[in-house]
Amino acid sequence: MNVDELKKILVKEKTNKIKGGIYHTSQVTFAYNSNKIEGSTLTKEQTKKIFEEDVNNLNKDYSSFSDDSLETINHFKLFDYIIDNIDKPLSKKMIINMNKILKKNTSYEKDPKYNVGSFKTSPNIIGTINVINTSKPEDVEKDIDNLLDWYNNKDKISLEDIVKFHVKFEKIHPFGDGNGRVGRIIMFKECLKNNIFPFIILDQNKSFYIRGLKEYDKDPMYLIDTCLDAQDNYKILYKMLNY
Repeated sequence: MNVDELKKILVKEKTNKIKGGIYHTSQVTFAYNSNKIEGSTLTKEQTKKIFEEDVNNLNKDYSSFSDDSLETINHFKLFDYIIDNIDKPLSKKMIINMNKILKKNTSYEKDPKYNVGSFKTSPNIIGTINVINTSKPEDVEKDIDNLLDWYNNKDKISLEDIVKFHVKFEKIHPFGDGNGRVGRIIMFKECLKNNIFPFIILDQNKSFYIRGLKEYDKDPMYLIDTCLDAQDNYKILYKMLNY
């Protein structure tokens, strides 16, 4: 499949606010599943309704919205951000901006302990069973710089490189909250940038995804295969929409 053509379609449909196409479907599918993986209580139908009725209403008062609804709206804006920056190299500033977009106007943004707009100030972990320890707050900036140096200096980026970046990013866990969602949308962006068909991890495959992260050092293919399966699903979705 032609990834360059997919990029052009995503940009065109975003610009022209076209409904029912791959851009519209990707927005709803991505926001619903990525937020659901992190515990959102919204249904896919509610997510779709928010996208179609609320996200472009610039004068709407969102003050009464729950964090789940706000993070859904913000995820739509985050997806737009990566479409606008598809071909730009990953940078520390871009990654911080992604987290700021995701957390805008939420209770997390108002709570100093989450330090939205910068890196974490308190330790965090991944999971509650067989937990993965993450970078200490004082090491985050150095670890992110080293990760970006490794990644951006590669001559050619493969799917395996993108997955490896994701694992390293998640093990740094640089933010007080939103690490998984930022990490997964980085994978989507970097696939498009590097002429690799992108993918969306579905909530129904959460257990495979989490296991893949935890066991990556022992067997990287478990997570890679999970991503390849998600890639196949996205290709099917693309075909179903008659492209």
